[in-house]
Amino acid sequence: MKIGIGTYALFWEFAERNPAPLGIAGMIDRAARLGCDVFQICDDPRIEELDLTALRDLRERAEILGLELELGTRTVGREHLSRYVDIAEALGARTLRSMIQSQEIAAGPAAAVAELRASLPRLEEAGVTLALETYEQVPTATLLAVVEELDSPHVGICLDPANCVSALEHPRDVVEACAPRTANLHVKDFAFARQEGWVGFTFSGAPLGEGLLDLDHELDAVYRGHRLPSARGGAPSAIVEHWLPWQGDLEATLARERAWTDRTLAALRDWRSTHLS
Repeated sequence: MKIGIGTYALFWEFAERNPAPLGIAGMIDRAARLGCDVFQICDDPRIEELDLTALRDLRERAEILGLELELGTRTVGREHLSRYVDIAEALGARTLRSMIQSQEIAAGPAAAVAELRASLPRLEEAGVTLALETYEQVPTATLLAVVEELDSPHVGICLDPANCVSALEHPRDVVEACAPRTANLHVKDFAFARQEGWVGFTFSGAPLGEGLLDLDHELDAVYRGHRLPSARGGAPSAIVEHWLPWQGDLEATLARERAWTDRTLAALRDWRSTHLS
């Protein structure tokens, strides 16, 4: 079980409101200072602007710091995935997270299956595992059906039960359904809060242990339960993310984001040392 952070744990470090945004190299450095095993560059369009030399420089930087890199994007079109597998190869990333978009399965999952099947030879050639994320636009049963239809060790699930709550899927059900095919795990807590005036709710992130995530159940299902063989081999990495709302000013927001990261990393390490040692 390798533990790390992803771009969404550093959301406010490079948001538009930040006058000194953290670059990708700086994010790698931050992950190393936090003692992470892995850093996931996820949904960061800046990675597409880098040439082969710059990508290999990031890979070398991570290797010197003892970090593995992972990559993340969205959509499953064969041309887009081919481009991202090229980027993953240059980075030395063996896990590529993506998301099936709602329009890609609007007429049913067959089109998404066809696009993904066309990408399998490239994934196999590069030794990259594609992890398709659970989220509200695609029912978990549909996502699992796509993965099962492909039946490849190079395509699995990126499990994030928080994403499915707005589709009225219970996190525990999502975890139990997806755990055997999980190739990547996103860890963040989440909670509902009444809006001002008690009209409606806000659904957002929470400090780990104060929200609705049953971390023990999630980790036990993924790391101690039955898991189907994957091309990556071994256990999926656990990547810390957050849904942290703006806290009024940048200093307060960054301070809370960093505190949430420290808290989640500590909890993951405690669980690993207690249950997997």
